[in-house]
Amino acid sequence: MNAAMAQMPKRPRDYGIRFGVLPTGPLNAITDVPGVRVGQVTLKQGPNVRTGVTAILPHEGNQFQQKSPAAIYIGNGFGKLTGFSQVDELGTLETPIVLTNTLSVPTAADALIDYTLSQPGNEQVRSVNSVVGETNDGFLNDIRGRHVTKQHVLDALKQAKSGPVEEGNVGAGTGTVCFGFKGGIGTASRKLPASLGGYTVGALVQTNFGGVLQIAGVPVGVALGKYSFKENLDGSCMMVVLTDAPLDARNLKRLAKRAFMGLAQTGGIASNGSGDYVIAVSTAYRIPHDTSSPFDDLKLLRNDNTSPLFLAAIEATEEAITNSLFAAQTLTGDQGHRVEQLPVDKVIEIVKKAGQAK
Repeated sequence: MNAAMAQMPKRPRDYGIRFGVLPTGPLNAITDVPGVRVGQVTLKQGPNVRTGVTAILPHEGNQFQQKSPAAIYIGNGFGKLTGFSQVDELGTLETPIVLTNTLSVPTAADALIDYTLSQPGNEQVRSVNSVVGETNDGFLNDIRGRHVTKQHVLDALKQAKSGPVEEGNVGAGTGTVCFGFKGGIGTASRKLPASLGGYTVGALVQTNFGGVLQIAGVPVGVALGKYSFKENLDGSCMMVVLTDAPLDARNLKRLAKRAFMGLAQTGGIASNGSGDYVIAVSTAYRIPHDTSSPFDDLKLLRNDNTSPLFLAAIEATEEAITNSLFAAQTLTGDQGHRVEQLPVDKVIEIVKKAGQAK
């Protein structure tokens, strides 16, 4: 284990909890997908600023000139995700993905335009489809103050790197609340065996939603007496799923739908006020913005071979959400509001009693 990972909080797997049947990647993170980088800027200022930015870059090249196949699935559309219609129409992603808070979406979109126009090779670009997702951190954060600046977004993009991904109260997850406990950023991955293609699927989530918490199938929320309709638990979840499997936009949307099933396995209910979106991207190939050929010459995975990837997306998303809860820490924010972290010791006891942890 490297130094960066050694400094991170213990994850559910460290307590003997297992999710599903597929093996994880080396880092159990979205960055297990080759070439993927994540950058985060965390804003904790004074008594009331608790927010930030998380940026996901599918590859190290010029994202506009070398687009990635992509799809977006809307589980429940009470949200402010930008860029959906063009991704849905063309099946490509031409900017990095940025996550932030609800009222900072326009700022982040503007920053992505600046970022894209400044890239060498984009001097003639006159249209940019920024993709920005959000959840509302207005309970812990002075969201009306709109403290995220374009520079914060540009810094997150500039700082993006491969390797371990920090989880919990960081980046876009700084001020979030999940199942009534402190939420945050979480990530996980799955590595298919060679017999199933050897592909990697990685998930990164921004958790800010309610329901009846389940961990490894155990109704933890019920045992703790904290769940939707007993308490006022609502909100949203952004899910980003990347894979090195050669999928087109159609099968990426199918993959995204399965990630939403991973959210369901944690007890999320996609409530009326919840904005639940999945952005799915393949890094297996790139689609050039300009080419002399009128044809795309692609080698794509057949429908019959996608099922293992579907399972990988379900498992990785479920575990990423749980990882966000285990990493998050108690936080006090705007107007003195305080959200307690998941009581990990009690949770481990509950899960072990149910026979779902070693």
